[in-house]
Amino acid sequence: MTASLVREGRRIADIGTDHAFLPAYLVLSGKITSAIASDVKKGPLENAGQTVAEYGLADKIKLRLSDGFDMLYYTEADDYVLAGMGGTLMAELISRTPWLKDENLHLVLQPQSHAQDIRKYLCENGFKICNELITDEGGRLYIAFDAYFTGEAEKKDETYYYFGSFPEKDDGLSALYVEKLKNRLIKEKTALKNSGYDYKHIDELLRGVEND
Repeated sequence: MTASLVREGRRIADIGTDHAFLPAYLVLSGKITSAIASDVKKGPLENAGQTVAEYGLADKIKLRLSDGFDMLYYTEADDYVLAGMGGTLMAELISRTPWLKDENLHLVLQPQSHAQDIRKYLCENGFKICNELITDEGGRLYIAFDAYFTGEAEKKDETYYYFGSFPEKDDGLSALYVEKLKNRLIKEKTALKNSGYDYKHIDELLRGVEND
């Protein structure tokens, strides 16, 4: 799913690469020309090195020890992939990398949690979210989307940040994903209500998605 959002014939940087399976697949399939596989920890980067060596890709995939984008350079890649981390961390990493605000660069994101945080950051900081995809892997739903910088900040409602465009999609997986998020909100509302805390913001989110 994430691989399908990467542009043909480009160079990618896979941030938080772990085993470098994604860049290896993209290079071997011929979809991209080269990649940087980066990770903040040495252990995962060693795993990535094993994958690169196993498939003989040392001339195509470079390894980089980096906290987010810190050790990456402006001209090294065209598409930047962040997968396997929470949306809050994604927003933090992108926010401290001002050179990503370039209309020629492309972000591919697969948040494992708190997708609302990265959606909100992108919209309010001049990035346009384009394609939103969903897949079922072993009974677990995963989402991914891509974004480009346009310079036009846009403030959307909290329902969009939380659910994305999935309430508008006419397919079973999207409906299942929306229902899963709604159930999570209902549980959170019950917990807040039982603890005496305000839960009006959750009611607003639920009303917003019901009205779509």
